[in-house]
Amino acid sequence: QVQLVESGGGLVQAGGSLRLSCAASGRTFSNYRMGWFRQAPGKERDFVATISWGGGITYYADFVKGRFTISRDNAANTVALQMNSLKPEDTAVYYCAAAPKRVQGRAEYEYNDWGQGTQVTVSA
Repeated sequence: QVQLVESGGGLVQAGGSLRLSCAASGRTFSNYRMGWFRQAPGKERDFVATISWGGGITYYADFVKGRFTISRDNAANTVALQMNSLKPEDTAVYYCAAAPKRVQGRAEYEYNDWGQGTQVTVSA
């Protein structure tokens, strides 16, 4: 099991930027594919981005392409989500999650370990 703790959420105006970070502990971090998901009030949790165990392959949901960037530092056991050009519709709780390295990582069910989430609020 991997323990995950997100940080970096907050309140930002539309057009602004935030950088989320997720610190992992408990198992060998580089053995896991990592992902970010988000859940807006009254909605299901949605896939945002995923990064391969080595960091060389990333994939994004269409609604964040060109605005968000996922990255990881295996030496520091962290994964980050740089969010630029934020919109009010990006308001949600953002979750970091870990999955076995061989999965595609675009579906919630592929992930076994989850952080507690961090709130991102974008004002108009």
